[in-house]
Amino acid sequence: MQAGPRHVAIIMDGNGRWAARRGLSPSAGHKAGVERIRDLIEACKERQIEVLTLFAFSSENWQRPPKEVELLMTLFHSYLRREARRMQEQGVQLRVIGRRDRFSPRVQRAIVEAESLTRDGENGTLVIAADYGGQWDIAQAARALAEEVARGERALDSIDEASLGEHILLSDLPAVDLVIRSSGEQRISNFILWQAAYSEFYFTDTLWPDFDVEALDLALDTFRQRDRRYGGRSEDGLEAQA
Repeated sequence: MQAGPRHVAIIMDGNGRWAARRGLSPSAGHKAGVERIRDLIEACKERQIEVLTLFAFSSENWQRPPKEVELLMTLFHSYLRREARRMQEQGVQLRVIGRRDRFSPRVQRAIVEAESLTRDGENGTLVIAADYGGQWDIAQAARALAEEVARGERALDSIDEASLGEHILLSDLPAVDLVIRSSGEQRISNFILWQAAYSEFYFTDTLWPDFDVEALDLALDTFRQRDRRYGGRSEDGLEAQA
């Protein structure tokens, strides 16, 4: 059985359905979902998971009803202001990835302040993907390489998977070992497309506000039982390319 993952990424899904099943407003579901994050940060620290990446708001989520978007922005802002100090005390570094220009100045300031406050954390990293899309991430990396070529800093034939990967967000962190999606949906929804190239996937019917430490442990147990071959295969004890 292999060791546990160093980097876990989660698509937090099911807040609306959780609320609907209880006769509550969607806002109640989103608020319950935010509260779940705190427990998982501590659980990841206890399980030697170095990085937890959460898909909080996708590039496509702007298409949701304006009132819901406004609520999500309010929750995001309040979470940053409320939890940054707690993460600083825990020694957890916060990083927010994605576009920032479409956020209000108030939210942008909260992001900068929270990242600054927690930048010296050495007990783990929490990455929040907000206004993030995997296709956008790859496109911004390609644009950065093109700009280097245009400035004469890079030869065209030097562009390969490795050089592109250096410009993809999170390239300085451990590779994503495990991607979890709650609520029963089984798709990646434009999340970390590049980073998840060799990730293991775990899908659960559990709605995000109910995804507790026990649910996390089930995902981790499943991960440990996987045979990760990275494109190769084991044959008579020898590694051979598939």
